[in-house]
Amino acid sequence: MRIVLTGAAGFIGSHTLVVLQELGHEVIAIDDFSNSEPHIPGRIFQITGKEAEWMELDIAQPGLLKNALRNRLPIDGIIHFAAFKAVEESVHNPLKYYRNNLYGLVEVLDCMRELNIPKLVFSSSCTVYGNPDELPVTEQAPFRPAVSPYGETKQMGERILMDTLKAHPELQACILRYFNPIGAHPSGLIGELCRGVPSNLIPYLTQTAIGKRERLRIFGNDYSTPDGTCIRDFIHVCDLADAHVRALNYLDSPKENPGIFNVGTGKGVSVQEAVDTFNSIWGKSLPVEYVSRRAGDVEQIWSDTQKIERDLGWSAKRSLADALADAWRWEQTLAGH
Repeated sequence: MRIVLTGAAGFIGSHTLVVLQELGHEVIAIDDFSNSEPHIPGRIFQITGKEAEWMELDIAQPGLLKNALRNRLPIDGIIHFAAFKAVEESVHNPLKYYRNNLYGLVEVLDCMRELNIPKLVFSSSCTVYGNPDELPVTEQAPFRPAVSPYGETKQMGERILMDTLKAHPELQACILRYFNPIGAHPSGLIGELCRGVPSNLIPYLTQTAIGKRERLRIFGNDYSTPDGTCIRDFIHVCDLADAHVRALNYLDSPKENPGIFNVGTGKGVSVQEAVDTFNSIWGKSLPVEYVSRRAGDVEQIWSDTQKIERDLGWSAKRSLADALADAWRWEQTLAGH
């Protein structure tokens, strides 16, 4: 297939590009590099030995994506990753998130409609569930009030997509609701890039271990959880990348439109447990500071994965320890070790 990836140089996009190329698909990789680095395409080539067609483009700008793809038809599908994703930043700078995340999706859908691109895999998030009433969370769980503008953009994005599919039934889509992607490619060549202070746990953790941060800050140890820290469903980014390929294949003969799937491990792990697991891999103890809760954080959430296992034949294969070891290898690569 010929597949377009928006946000292809980002954390999840880059790992999915690797999987697609390894399976022999042709990839048009699009990124504006506002939240990624220009050396990523070269790193991906080192892993796969295959060239993607790279385009530097801000898809949220009206008409740019459509004009760029018009001469590259036919295209079998788009995997839409391009979005800002830092929960705390979205609380302080909501317009940045509404502008980028929603305008970008509208442009993708308009492009698909006009250029007859039939398939879309949309990156959504477990944040659409807010603070869920029941755990584990199934796909039937209602949207709860979003706890951040980032979460709002994912809820709104799903509604925009649903309305578009009703008006244009020739389009087909899968919505993948990610839980907490972590880890890196086992080669150590690509992983999660952070500019400034990380907003996600694992980069903050590995940066502390490498000496870039004085101590790991854990936001809240007074939650109603067994050890007082938040509980998350941490999924290896390579497992998540595999799910996108399964979603594309599902769209060859969809049973529902859109297909909506949780993508997680089905297991809840506390922040403290993740730190303890890393310490056992590292062989040392991270210096930790417990600070007040952070705006926009959900107390606890993990996935029910029965639907994706049944309909896509997908399940997470890699362990928390695998993900943390790969993340640590990536951090050492970044530091030149």
